[in-house]
Amino acid sequence: MKELNRRSFTKRIGLGLAASALPLNSYPFIGDHTNTKKKLGIALVGLGSYSTYQLAPSLQETKHCYLAGVVTGTKSKEQDWKDTYGITDDCIYDYDNFDSIINNSKIDIVYVVLPNSMHADFCIRAANAGKHVICEKPMAVNVVACDAIIAACKKNNVKLSVGYRMQSDPYTKEIKKYVKEKTFGDIHFVSSDAAYISKGNPGQWRLNKSLSGGGALMNMGVYAIQTSIYGIGNNPVSVSAQEFSTRPDYFKDTDETITAQFEFPNNAVGQMMTSHNANGNHLKSYGSNGWFELDPAHSYGPISGRTSDGNTIHFPHKMQQAIQMDDFSKHILMDTPNVAPGEMGKRDMIIVEAIYTSISEGGKKQVLDLGDMGIVRG
Repeated sequence: MKELNRRSFTKRIGLGLAASALPLNSYPFIGDHTNTKKKLGIALVGLGSYSTYQLAPSLQETKHCYLAGVVTGTKSKEQDWKDTYGITDDCIYDYDNFDSIINNSKIDIVYVVLPNSMHADFCIRAANAGKHVICEKPMAVNVVACDAIIAACKKNNVKLSVGYRMQSDPYTKEIKKYVKEKTFGDIHFVSSDAAYISKGNPGQWRLNKSLSGGGALMNMGVYAIQTSIYGIGNNPVSVSAQEFSTRPDYFKDTDETITAQFEFPNNAVGQMMTSHNANGNHLKSYGSNGWFELDPAHSYGPISGRTSDGNTIHFPHKMQQAIQMDDFSKHILMDTPNVAPGEMGKRDMIIVEAIYTSISEGGKKQVLDLGDMGIVRG
């Protein structure tokens, strides 16, 4: 089996388009679900830190799906995953033979967890193989690629979701409830920060624009965009943005820190900050009759929240990724709402592109015509 690293693979296909320290074998393999039809089999494409330390362990907690297969360009990882999770040889693929997954009835869903520039290619290939698709955020590196993914899934009559774990989190649902029921009146202002300080290898793929499509905005910024939207209950109608660079020797190819200001319907406004060189993890919405906030707002958990009437927002901690993958599986099995559809990922990429355009034009306001695109009601 030919070994491919992500950099060489991305170059070959020419798309243009904080991990735990625990070892892989510290997670127990729980049962063999390969013959059940009450659960859907998921194959993880790309076995980096997120798949290893978040998704795979979460799939030991899910009720409606299970870890059925893996796709990796690193030969040495195969045996570890076989030993840890009991994955059989017929459910292990590399990037070249991935298309043969069409013949594997054990795998129902393909979760693409690769660098951003590879999302479109593998999502489209998964759809062409008749598999339902979860695409890790951001959906792609541009809107054109988002459209291509959506079209491929519609053509092949498969379901599509974006890996927005926060959409399944009970804290997010509570915030949406406050907004919908006007618990604190009409929301006039929302503020959201999603940021961390990057001190890792300067050669990592997130700092390589050809692989990531951008920097902080493409990584953490989509969280701030998301919380700004559900923290006020509407899509923005315009955005203005600024970029700041204080470590150009480290952030040579990607954006370091970005701030943006939104205008929403009904004269509401918002601001967001995202960075790879500052810490931020907060959502606060101000209504006509009070406020509510989450701090932290975007972490794997536990989340924490407060309201202006002195109450705390609290739910028992559950693995967000497990809830997320179960939600999508229920959408497939039971026709429940898709809480993070492809249109939501496309909407956020439209906003991302508008933010980059505003920056390139000296902060000029960009008008957005999103309607209710990506808004999941009820």
